[in-house]
Amino acid sequence: MVRFWRSKSRKRAQKNGRNEEKKKKVWKGFSHSDSDLAAILGKKMNGTPALIGLTGLPPPAHRSRKESENASRSWSRSRTRDLFSRPFRKKGYIPLTVYLRTYKIGDYVDVKVNGAVHKGMPHKFYHGRTGRVWNVTKRAVGVEVNKQVGGRIIKKRIHVRVEHLQPSRCTEEFRLRKKKNDELKAQAKARGEVISTKRQPEGPKPGFMVEGAQLETVTPIPYDVVNDLKGGY
Repeated sequence: MVRFWRSKSRKRAQKNGRNEEKKKKVWKGFSHSDSDLAAILGKKMNGTPALIGLTGLPPPAHRSRKESENASRSWSRSRTRDLFSRPFRKKGYIPLTVYLRTYKIGDYVDVKVNGAVHKGMPHKFYHGRTGRVWNVTKRAVGVEVNKQVGGRIIKKRIHVRVEHLQPSRCTEEFRLRKKKNDELKAQAKARGEVISTKRQPEGPKPGFMVEGAQLETVTPIPYDVVNDLKGGY
């Protein structure tokens, strides 16, 4: 077995050596001469062409077309390792409340992707967005989300599974204020008054007079090095 591995490593080293020689031959057989390339590089780098030599340059790195496209293209699940991960101590089975919720057309919902469910998963752009329900199907919900494209905002309609949605609290404060205003109007009507429930700015704080204040003049104590070394005053 030892001889087998040694022979295999020797063959691999010989093969690598041949590949390096081929690369050097290809680089030496370049169409441009050394002086022409030196002039081109010198013009681009604002240097002296005579001081630039091409003998020590490595062969150019060739990359396939597919590799270059994959490097520049952003796929639908790229950069989502932490974005779609489940929170701490929130892994495991999905609660039944997620499936028993009732969504109605016009409700506001938040798109929050659950990485454990791959079906009906929205694009990473819509993760964390708030939209409005426009359609309800058997296992999914149609959500209308605003998306800025260039200088305009367009409405995108997507279908998302219920595992990736949760009711939004963006209108909670509005509903509570509406309920409170109705109560205030009912009380004012019982008293025979007409009130306004519009929100008003707070405005400046009212002024007041300070009475019985005593003025005290405070002067700094001069610093004495000798007393400080003895322990202070």
